[in-house]
Amino acid sequence: MTRLPDERSNLLARIRAGRAENRPPVHGLFEQGAPLHLARAPARLDLMGGIADYSGSLVLEWPLAESVVVAAQRIEAPTLRAVSLPNSDRTESLAATLALGDLAGLQNDALYAAVAARFPPGHMDHWAAYVLGVFPVLMRRAGWPCDTGCALLIQSNVPEGKGVASSAALEVAVMRAVGSACGIKLDPVEMSLWCQEVENRLAGAPCGVMDQVTAACGEAGRLLTLLCQPAELLGQTPLPEPLRVWGLDAGERHCVAGADYGSVRTGAFMGYRMLAGNAGMAVHPVAPGRVRVDDTKWGGYLANVGARTFERHLRKQLPVRMSGADFLARWQGITDEVTRIDPAREYAVAAPTAHPVFEHARVERFRELLQGSPSSGVCRELGQLMFASHQSYAACGITSPGTDRLVRLVAELGAGRGLFGAKITGGGSGGTVAVLGDADGEEALARVIERYAGETGHRPHLFQGSSPGAFEAGVWAEAPA
Repeated sequence: MTRLPDERSNLLARIRAGRAENRPPVHGLFEQGAPLHLARAPARLDLMGGIADYSGSLVLEWPLAESVVVAAQRIEAPTLRAVSLPNSDRTESLAATLALGDLAGLQNDALYAAVAARFPPGHMDHWAAYVLGVFPVLMRRAGWPCDTGCALLIQSNVPEGKGVASSAALEVAVMRAVGSACGIKLDPVEMSLWCQEVENRLAGAPCGVMDQVTAACGEAGRLLTLLCQPAELLGQTPLPEPLRVWGLDAGERHCVAGADYGSVRTGAFMGYRMLAGNAGMAVHPVAPGRVRVDDTKWGGYLANVGARTFERHLRKQLPVRMSGADFLARWQGITDEVTRIDPAREYAVAAPTAHPVFEHARVERFRELLQGSPSSGVCRELGQLMFASHQSYAACGITSPGTDRLVRLVAELGAGRGLFGAKITGGGSGGTVAVLGDADGEEALARVIERYAGETGHRPHLFQGSSPGAFEAGVWAEAPA
């Protein structure tokens, strides 16, 4: 029998103890006789790429040691049950249910709308949209009839709201466990896209796909290399010795569903629509505020525009800002399916459009540099690419005082002390800063933490280490004692 990683061993021990002692929340959640299926998925540290993923960029993602573990069991009761155990962010368990009868006769968009309405944003049970939303997606995409109930127990040591993709780790761990329990064959990349659909369509968060692919397909100690068009896995890039990757939590809550992330994403799609229109591409209305573009030049992705072409010929075509009403009057809509333009709102356009174009070029260069020996010159250039990425986030307006300060502290100590670069991660607007250094940088990193804690009163959580994604870790099944 393959030995379980500690997190799954710990969860299984809690289940056994809870059943033996009739302790909630385990008592009454699972039924006798059917096996438990345990899956785990890691959080991620976005080293390079970030918000450019929704524009087709190359990204480099580091699977973290922190993870979500899920135990799933098929049950006789016609109910979907989920319990999330206490964690570092809360002291109480959370529980949610969904009757199979509520899904009967519903298909496609009507099925998604019913479940999304059951766990809407702002509601105390909204967390369950990320969990129980897995079931309607499996029904629609895998053709699973959902003819059996299911019970889920969730344990997570991923800090929430830190910008390290806690929601993606949750979705992936749930879908992997449910797939095993219900006999659904899952392809790793396809499953990642389905988990993104859970987040976009059921939870209402307009994320890209890099988080889910990393949680599903990451390998411990390697940078997952993904071309987000929409999800072309290019392999795993080794991090050459003596380089190290860390994450520092700024103590400011990040939220991918927040207005800043959403408006920057919308601004990027507005810019793409303008560039495509000016290039004479055919445009077809699809729905109010949404269009389809016949793009054989860039394949529908800003990342393919090319930094030199953009700088020389295209940047000047874009306004710095534009109101939603003026944009809709002239350009009809955008190609993005998960954001909508508010006519009453003004959007930044030039900076959000430029970011993925130049970020894609930065990530390509970063990956190229990792193929060789990490000389002092190479390490400095890697760091400069990270600092440039952070500055581009700032130009879009989605850094924060805390993340800016952490990046400056890393820059002040510098390469001479083993810290080469830093940047905000993922969707921005708070959260965590990724840091690149070498083995000698640990002492300097400790100084960064002390100085930041002294200035702000918040001691950053240090993310360090790595662990496998859900498919490398596998699923382990055991009949409950």
